[in-house]
Amino acid sequence: MTTRKQRLTVTVDPELVEAGNRAVATGAADSVSGWVSAALAEKVRRDQRLENLRAAIADYEVEFGAISTGEMEAQRRADREDAVVVRGRRRGATAPGRAARGTEPK
Repeated sequence: MTTRKQRLTVTVDPELVEAGNRAVATGAADSVSGWVSAALAEKVRRDQRLENLRAAIADYEVEFGAISTGEMEAQRRADREDAVVVRGRRRGATAPGRAARGTEPK
């Protein structure tokens, strides 16, 4: 089976073209075409992952009922509590040796 690349005319924002040119100039990409193709491939992968997630949620809700706003908020709180802070500190946390937020020396 022979595959042939189809040529298309595509309009791209000038800022994105410049970003592609910078990627080539810095060695982050071999060509603007390759840079654009990689971005489109990533978009396709992302869209497929989102579609898979939508399908999984729909299947879950068919089996267990709709996920409520309260359940989503409870999960957000749990996720925040379990999060690992890599930069800065957790909101409301105090630095070692410092008083609570708002009373730190200026």
